[in-house]
Formats: sequence, structure tokens, C-alpha cells
Amino acid sequence: MKKFSQLAIPYIVWAVIMLVLPMALIAFYSVTEPGNSIFSFSVTLEHYATFFTDPDFLKILWRSLWIAIKTTMICLLLGYPTAYFISRCKERLQSNLILCITIPMWINMLVRTYSWIGLLTEGGFIQRLFAFLGLGGKEMLYTEGAVLLGMVYNFLPFMILQINTSLCKMDGALLEAGSDLGANPMQTFVRVTLPLSLPGVVNGITLVFLPAVSSFFIPKLLGGGQYFLIGNLIENQFITVGEWNFGSAVSMVMAFIMMLLMAIVRKLEIRNQSGEEEQSI
Repeated sequence: MKKFSQLAIPYIVWAVIMLVLPMALIAFYSVTEPGNSIFSFSVTLEHYATFFTDPDFLKILWRSLWIAIKTTMICLLLGYPTAYFISRCKERLQSNLILCITIPMWINMLVRTYSWIGLLTEGGFIQRLFAFLGLGGKEMLYTEGAVLLGMVYNFLPFMILQINTSLCKMDGALLEAGSDLGANPMQTFVRVTLPLSLPGVVNGITLVFLPAVSSFFIPKLLGGGQYFLIGNLIENQFITVGEWNFGSAVSMVMAFIMMLLMAIVRKLEIRNQSGEEEQSI
């Protein structure tokens, strides 16, 4: 045990330096106001009050949450059938399909997002295709639809992989038992497959929603600065405006929302596990 504790020291030091210390600095900046000298400051909650009393900032927060919810729902609607289809294929075909999903993830996300600019811009491939089908004439780039498309494209693999993992781990004997007891395919799916795949669904929702709600470069590139989200607000406060204290306060608000959502997800996982244990008993 002592040897194990010594081996863990480098990881603990790394976590403190890379995770705990930056969060502590952000929390410190969020509740302080710089003074006349470097080491002088005053404690204040004015930055939080400014954020929650300004309707423009609250509108940006709501817009970020709403587009993250829509991104998550679209990824779930597209990802679950895809993951279910992959899990029902033969093992070799499963590997090939998973490889097709993961290959785009080997490319930097920024590069992948840039590629959509060329596809959605006027005169691009998608615009030409829509014009050929008689659906042209609408601006596609720098719209909410373009931002939503970019988020779904980048985060959909996370949903598929998580759900597929849960479906592949499922014991096939349970499905056979449901059939033997007289359940039709739909009843088997609703009563057996869906409940057992919920851990993957919950993990997929977490991996999609959290980065979607705080994304800043996808709205910046595909929204052209016209679709401002909370991530863009934080970036703007730190880099452009130079208001580190207010930017830190907004970051802490987002960190609290994310931790709250993770706690809810964790509670749902525990409840689901306890329900499965009761059914097995």
C-alpha cells in the first residue's frame, strides 16, 4: 500500500498543478477586484451580480444551454439507431464501422470545423447541391443551423461510441429469454435492450452536452461572430476586453452548471444500477 501511495504522488502533483491550481485562481479572480498595486485587491461579488442582472448575458447563457440541448437531442436521435445497428452486425463489420466513425476524430477538431466553411459557403458543394435540387437561395453559413450542424458533426461520435459499448456488453441470453417468454421484438427492446443501454445513453449525453454548452470556436467559425455563446463571451473577456475578473466569474458560473449536471447524471446512474440489482434479486 505504501509503495502504491508513492507511485501516485506524481499524478497527484500533476492534478494539483494542472487542475486544482487553475480552478483556484479562477475562483480567486472571480471574487476580487484589482487594487492600485499588484498585491492589493478587494473582495467583491459585483462580477456575479453584473452577470445575473444583465439581460444580455442571461440571454447568451440561455442560448448556449438551448443549443447544447438541441445538439444533445439530435446526437441521441441519430446516435442510438446507429449504435444499435452496429451492435447487431457481425464482429468484423462492427470493427470496420467503428473505425469509420473514429477516423474523422483523428483529425484536429478545428480543421474539421474549417472544412464546413468551404462546404456551406456560397458557391460551396452543399450550396451547389441544394441549387441543383431547387432548394437554393438560402444563406447557410453564419447561421444557427450552421453552428448546430458543426456541433452535431463534431460530437456525434461520442454518443455513438458510448451507446454502442453498452449495447455490445449486453448479454444476448437476456434477449433470447425475452423471446422465449413471448415478448415481440418491440417489447424486448423496450423492456430489455433500452434499460440496459441507459448507462451508455447517460454517458453519451454527458460527453456531448458538456463540450457543446461551453464550445467557443465552432460558433466563432460557423457563426461568423453573429452567433455569440457563453464560450465566446468568456474568450472575449479574457483575450479581447481584458476583464479577467468578470471572465473568471462567468467561467465559475459555467463550472457550477457543469458540476450540477454531472451530479445529476451520477445520481441517475446510481439509481439505474440499484434498479438493475433489485431486478436481478
